[in-house]
Amino acid sequence: MTTPPQNPQGLTESEAADRLARHGPNVVTSVRPTPVWRRVLAQLRDPLILVLLVAMTLTIATGDLVDTSIIGIVIVANSAVGVAQEVRAERAVAALRALSAPVARVLRDGAEREVNIADVVPGDVVLLGEGDIVPADGCVVEAARLLVDESSLTGESVPVAKETSPDDMSAGVVSAGTVVLRGRGRVEVTATGAASATGRIAALMAAPPGLTPLQHRLARFGRALALIAVVLSAVVLLGGIVRGQPVELMVVAAISLVVAAVPESLPAVVTLALALGAHRMAGRHAIVRRLPAVETLGSITVLATDKTGTLTEGRMAAQRLWTPAGGEATVSGVGYAPEGRVERDGSVLGADQAPDLVELLTAAVLCNDAALRPPDADDIAWTALGDPTEAALLTAAARLGLDIAELRAGMPRVDEIPFSSERKRMITVHRRPDGQWRVTCKGAPETVLCGHLLAEGDPESRHQALARAGEWAREGYRVLAVATADRADSPPDDWESGLGLLGLVAILDPPREAAAGTVAACRAAGITPVLVTGDHPLTAAAVARRLGIASAEEEAVTGEGIRSGTAGDPTAVRVFARTTPEQKLGIVESWRGTGHVVAMTGDGVNDGPALRRADIGVAMGRRGTEVARQAADLVLADDDIGTVVAAVEEGRRVYANVRRFLLYALAGGSAEILVMLAGPALGMVLPLLPAQILWINLLTHGLPGVAFGAEPTSGDSMHRPPRPPEESVLGEGLWARILTLGTLIAAVTLAVGYWAHGTGRPWQTLVFLVLGATQLGVGLGSRARPGTLANPFLLLALAAALALQIAGAYVPLLRGLLDTRPTAPPDVGFVGAAFALGYVAMRLQAWLVPEGGRAR
Repeated sequence: MTTPPQNPQGLTESEAADRLARHGPNVVTSVRPTPVWRRVLAQLRDPLILVLLVAMTLTIATGDLVDTSIIGIVIVANSAVGVAQEVRAERAVAALRALSAPVARVLRDGAEREVNIADVVPGDVVLLGEGDIVPADGCVVEAARLLVDESSLTGESVPVAKETSPDDMSAGVVSAGTVVLRGRGRVEVTATGAASATGRIAALMAAPPGLTPLQHRLARFGRALALIAVVLSAVVLLGGIVRGQPVELMVVAAISLVVAAVPESLPAVVTLALALGAHRMAGRHAIVRRLPAVETLGSITVLATDKTGTLTEGRMAAQRLWTPAGGEATVSGVGYAPEGRVERDGSVLGADQAPDLVELLTAAVLCNDAALRPPDADDIAWTALGDPTEAALLTAAARLGLDIAELRAGMPRVDEIPFSSERKRMITVHRRPDGQWRVTCKGAPETVLCGHLLAEGDPESRHQALARAGEWAREGYRVLAVATADRADSPPDDWESGLGLLGLVAILDPPREAAAGTVAACRAAGITPVLVTGDHPLTAAAVARRLGIASAEEEAVTGEGIRSGTAGDPTAVRVFARTTPEQKLGIVESWRGTGHVVAMTGDGVNDGPALRRADIGVAMGRRGTEVARQAADLVLADDDIGTVVAAVEEGRRVYANVRRFLLYALAGGSAEILVMLAGPALGMVLPLLPAQILWINLLTHGLPGVAFGAEPTSGDSMHRPPRPPEESVLGEGLWARILTLGTLIAAVTLAVGYWAHGTGRPWQTLVFLVLGATQLGVGLGSRARPGTLANPFLLLALAAALALQIAGAYVPLLRGLLDTRPTAPPDVGFVGAAFALGYVAMRLQAWLVPEGGRAR
């Protein structure tokens, strides 16, 4: 059908130039490349880095250039890793833009021309063909069997026929970013860029991402730690001055304690853990666009996911067949590949064993405009050309053993009545080898079974077919009825009568193989899965039940129900259907408003706003649209939804390692403060010199601290619920464990120092050695998998730190720097005993209070 465009010859080049200047380029508001200096500044605004900058300022004030340099190196390295990861991720995402249409075919000055998609303007007449991506919104002015996939905008997996229809305006409108599956057409552009449907959805994503749960927790922790460290250091300062110590010495000692209390390796630990997680996930084809996103996935309590292309394969598959003579059969296989099986009553069938299915699928092949393309250099799998529903019929026929090319060559098509939304059926006429005619029909069951098409015959078969079609429809299938008739002659007015019913075919966009496992893993990890789709409620509910998202009794709530308020509390619903982008956004905000950490997965333009507003957005890379990829924090380059589970585990590993390091580092820092506070009461006027405090801090928080970021998972992280979003990073009893270990380390150190002071030994040196060795023993006992060679870097770092700690009392250069005295060789045994005691204490505490568990 054809409707004359306002500009049948298209625009002139001068008109197009004027409109381009007036309306701007046809691009969704693009994200300008972030300059490196802005990326660096963003890294320096991190709460952890701010704490480090304060610590570095204090070391500069003390004149300690060594510690100043170390902290400076940590800041530079942390920022460099974060910026490098962001730049690398941006480049990887840019490489996924193959689905964007680089050029469009338009009429300019009455001739067909190719122009850059950004140069398409309102009023242009665009020529569309099979496989084209629609470059802008427009009205169809000419259509020939035009079929468009709108799933990226609507979530509806069934493609939509487009034609010029004054009675149905939606049938004559196409939107930017949709894909032409079949036919051809001409479209007059009505909206481009930000004014298009894609642009309006993209505008909903303007809000910048907020802080991650870990960043919130560490910001609160940093403020509390800074306050506590300053107060206790002030107490040490005043106490020393009261005892008559030099003011300058006590000021330096107090500042050193503040530096010691600040775990300056924490940003490096977090960054290394995040970078290692991003590296592991890159090996599984997942691109992390922002490093904190790795940890955020470990904190999620709700996984809201789109259906089409995310939980499902984004293609159609004929899964069930029914004939009046033989009953039901099932079809299995992967994708559109002809390899697969057709089974009935547990037996695998071939073409020679099921004549009723041969008749059914032969008609489905003949009344069909699609084709299957085998893999080539660019494709690794069979692909569909044309309507995915028709391609699913061809795949089922091939799996039964039918030769599609031979069938079509043996009965060539001579005429047809195309499918239309009003008729809901397609009729084709074929010449048989004997010269007679075969009429084939496929369409909606209510049209084929209830109209005048079928010949008078067995009413029971018709009733059985209607009942079976209704049953399958309630299970979320798209059902087609197939009928045929052979004629000696075929006048045109007689094609659509006297047909015989061959059977039914149930077609569904099948769930991905990994989807059910992903949902089960999420439930085991205490994460609530929620399905949010623009598809039909019956289809959404059926997929949700298959994957374990919803119970057998639960129905889908529609977007209209959300808007009107009849759906009740959105957070009590598990399946949402017929949702608009704005409604998806509202659902995510409802969950977040109740304190949940929400991850949203999706691939379409309609998912973009929700992806951006969620705590973390996960987009599909291959099938995903550019809008979805730009809105997401994590891009799955291979579209494998199972990678989300691995990402959750990586996030939990990061969080566990941060807590593991904080337990180790803060236990040591609190021990140092306790030793400085209690030592004078035991006769040790100044238990440690400022240089000794900073040396211990450098060795324990340096390489060993950073190595904690590479610790593996403990093995049961995915069988524990996520941390409550409001819980402190030191919650679940970690503060008590820190104080217990700190008190133990301080007690051991003070006991050795008191004994050495009373026996005339170099007590300050022994305090220095024992305090550092006990902390390093705690570090060895803090490993996620003790007794194994997992994370050998930590073992080497601890061994090197212990050797350097002992060297501080025996190497002349270090003795002069630290003002230590060599001890008698037997006294070194105290150092070894302290190291062993620290290890045993940590392992005993880990056994009594396991991470994520309750005290025994």
